[in-house]
Amino acid sequence: MGMTDQEAPFRDLKIDDVKKLIDEGYDVVDVREDWEWNKGHVPGARHVVLNTLLANPAAQKFRDRTIFVCAMGERSAVASEMAVALGVKDVVNFRGGTKAWKDAGLPLAAP
Repeated sequence: MGMTDQEAPFRDLKIDDVKKLIDEGYDVVDVREDWEWNKGHVPGARHVVLNTLLANPAAQKFRDRTIFVCAMGERSAVASEMAVALGVKDVVNFRGGTKAWKDAGLPLAAP
């Protein structure tokens, strides 16, 4: 199947949509560095540093229906592309990232 249907390979969603998907049971993967993760992350997220993913994509197992998050949405977009390339279905990039989550006054979990 080609990309002629103008479908983006993953969805780029802002916080309100992301929150709904998390409530629906989507996985959340945070791709920031250790020091960023340690300062607080979206509750329930798991941590896969982007460089680890890029160094050995096949070693990572992502479920279908996964949301990728970083600080703002740039690194997570790279991770989203990688996940799509690995065959993950229904990949979401959290546009605005942890900053948007924090700015909305939502709780961050510490390790």
